[in-house]
Amino acid sequence: MKRVILIDPVENPRWDQFVLDHPFGWISHLSGWKQVLENSFKHMKGYYFALMDDTGEKIQAGLPVFHVKSRVTGNRLVSIPFATLCDPLISTNEDMTVLLQRVLDLSKKLKTKYIKIGTLLSHPLIQNDTFGMSGFYKHHYLSLDPKPEQLKKKFHRTCVRQRIARAAKSNIKAKLGKDESDVNAFYQIFMQTRKRVGRPVQPYRFFRSLWETYYPCNRIVLILAEKDGKTIAGVFLFKFKDRVSAEFAASDETYMSVSPNHYLFWEAIQLAHEEGYKIFDFGRTSPTNKGLMDFKQRWGTKVIDLPIFYYPKQLVGQTAKNEESIKLNIVNKICRNTPNFAQKIIGNFCYRHLG
Repeated sequence: MKRVILIDPVENPRWDQFVLDHPFGWISHLSGWKQVLENSFKHMKGYYFALMDDTGEKIQAGLPVFHVKSRVTGNRLVSIPFATLCDPLISTNEDMTVLLQRVLDLSKKLKTKYIKIGTLLSHPLIQNDTFGMSGFYKHHYLSLDPKPEQLKKKFHRTCVRQRIARAAKSNIKAKLGKDESDVNAFYQIFMQTRKRVGRPVQPYRFFRSLWETYYPCNRIVLILAEKDGKTIAGVFLFKFKDRVSAEFAASDETYMSVSPNHYLFWEAIQLAHEEGYKIFDFGRTSPTNKGLMDFKQRWGTKVIDLPIFYYPKQLVGQTAKNEESIKLNIVNKICRNTPNFAQKIIGNFCYRHLG
């Protein structure tokens, strides 16, 4: 009978090779993500389950889960915290059934309130009556098969194409981030952006850890927009296999009239195409965020569900609503009115309970 083992992906190179070989593998499955999360958030601990093949030497399927401990939002197992794309690395429903049993055993041992498993492509392979599915969040993406200028024709004329042209005429220049000073420049604007939209800001250590882990291996890119020598916007990109994903974006509100965000996304799309990537992701979006949904749809994107599986299944609607409620009620009311000096404190507090 095939064995399921707990593997340390940091110590065992078989895991990252498995992620590279698996069609659902993404940057958040790599051992580096475990290091980033555990170094940045002390309330998280990762458990990586690997289903071995008949020889016992090769990984056949895998499912990473993180124990997220919080007295506010409840103890739970999550696959994978803060990851937009996080499919179980499976090939059959049988793989998933075996792995899920081990996750359920761990949940019982750790006395967690619920289990949450995100998907993008693997959801047809998950057929388990004990789990409920929510299709609440949406995912926007572009196929990069057409050349950029052909893609551009599908962008909304006034809301995207004209804004890109406006930015180009405003003497905005793109700059690739090369060191931590560039990460810090982005973060200063990112804090402003999070306050403006009423969201807590992630701790700076999270971005520094992402940079230190993934920049040396060319799996993360920071593009900054500068005007008259001043950084006015930025976007963090993840690059892995055939995908580029825009994960974090920020802009200085005083320069919104020259559309730096549109300029940066256009630069990012062109860069992804030039480097041979096939898909450009715009990330996960709550359908309640109409402004962001509209922004992404105006780029001619395709939109699909990001199904999330919950155990026990009775919590599927309640848990999804509660997660949104935390964001709306705590974040919007507090973060919009938080003085700048206290923004990091509020962000650190909130992110001790998120994931």
